[in-house]
Amino acid sequence: MRNNIKYIDFAETFRARPLFSIKDIRKAYPDFQKRRLYEWQKKGYLVNISKGYYIFSSLKPDERLLFYIANKIRPCSYVSLETALAYYQLIPENVFSVTSVSTKKTIVLKSKLAGFIYKKISPDIFFGYDLIRDGDRSFRLAKPEKAFIDYFYLNPDLKSESAFEALRVNAENFRGKVKKSVLSGMLGKTGNKGLSRRISDFLEFIKNA
Repeated sequence: MRNNIKYIDFAETFRARPLFSIKDIRKAYPDFQKRRLYEWQKKGYLVNISKGYYIFSSLKPDERLLFYIANKIRPCSYVSLETALAYYQLIPENVFSVTSVSTKKTIVLKSKLAGFIYKKISPDIFFGYDLIRDGDRSFRLAKPEKAFIDYFYLNPDLKSESAFEALRVNAENFRGKVKKSVLSGMLGKTGNKGLSRRISDFLEFIKNA
């Protein structure tokens, strides 16, 4: 009976998937009992990432796979904020969590693999990301300009020179990777004058950094 599936058969079925859900499992094994997942976690075979998503404990994800996982856990999201800024080498690397923005409520998910943080933004500014191909997978990642806009949008107190300094932005990389014309166009789409003004002040700061 499929109810009594052996782990070796289960692993063979899902070995090509870096991430799978209880829904995926029940498509392959309609009579699958969830208790088997608890047993396999206790034995160290599987890691529960969040909300019914699992990976094999033998998997050692790289940065891009973590981005893919972050997208899958919450489909209405893209990687942005500190994680995207670090990916573009605009701020010092942040290795603790994957930060994303989403049109749904803010939430922090913790797992043995990594932390996944989702900050809520308005649907009106849910744009400005690329779909990055990574082998046979893909993930949504904010463009460098949008990562800055998202960060300033979610941190309204970020408006003084001391606050700008605390970001520790690599000025040389910023000037090389962030296109002012793209930044300006995106800010225009937000229709947020206060946000535009604060980022304009930051641009003046970084020009003299």
